[in-house]
Amino acid sequence: MTTSVERTPTRVRDVPVPAGFDMRDHLSGIGAHLAGPANVILQLSWPAVGYGVMNSRVHDGAAMKRPFKRGRTTFTYIAVAMLGTDEERAAFRKEVNRQHAQVVSREGEPVQYRGMDPGLQTWVAACLYYGTVDMIEKMHGPITDEAEADALYAHCARFGTTLQMPADAWPADRAAFDAYWEDGLAQASIDPAIAQFLLTLTEFKNFPKPFHTLGRGMVFITTGFLPPEIREAMSLPWNRRMQKRFDRILRIAGRIERALPRFLKNFPFNLYLWDMRMRRRFRRPLV
Repeated sequence: MTTSVERTPTRVRDVPVPAGFDMRDHLSGIGAHLAGPANVILQLSWPAVGYGVMNSRVHDGAAMKRPFKRGRTTFTYIAVAMLGTDEERAAFRKEVNRQHAQVVSREGEPVQYRGMDPGLQTWVAACLYYGTVDMIEKMHGPITDEAEADALYAHCARFGTTLQMPADAWPADRAAFDAYWEDGLAQASIDPAIAQFLLTLTEFKNFPKPFHTLGRGMVFITTGFLPPEIREAMSLPWNRRMQKRFDRILRIAGRIERALPRFLKNFPFNLYLWDMRMRRRFRRPLV
């Protein structure tokens, strides 16, 4: 007589993506450099994320202490999440987990946080998806193909599922995401300490002095990418004239990008993906 063994259902790691979708059609190096600082502000507008990053004890990858390394890790994470294989994403997840496990709030901090919190990672993933679509629309106009927009949304769940976010935490569709996003913005709260930290990063003051000259222009571009309520929380001025100037710059950037072959449009994400693969091959640290 045989007995059956009840098996625990296998956890679904990723949201299914329609066959034929190619993320390389939507990944923009120009857009990432222009919109990246605004996305950092969005992510850190949740106090638990903001204080977790600002007070992180992982000093070898801290933005204030090792800005170049932090930038490399961030771009590599996006490259692996969006373009990497399942095996590559698992390997990178393991290395990032080792860092995130050290990010835990201490007694006396104004908010409690934990780097491995799936809820916080879902918010970060939502910011990255929002930023991806916002950047595309500001540079190239709306994505009019509904099927393509839905596929992009499903694929971008990997911003979170590449870490601890379970696939079922990703809002079911784009309409559900819009509701999640509005609720998320309502939870945003930027106190003076976080605002100053974010402004320091935006002005490139964590980089060597030659980079500081780029800060003023980056603050303008960053302000243009921020939702109005986050601009207000950051006390960043904006008006109609500034909006027109911002729109003009983004249209020019879009024209330049449309003239590029895809491998240049995807740069430097393709370079960072190659670098990660070489690091794995020669057993060097990934982060």
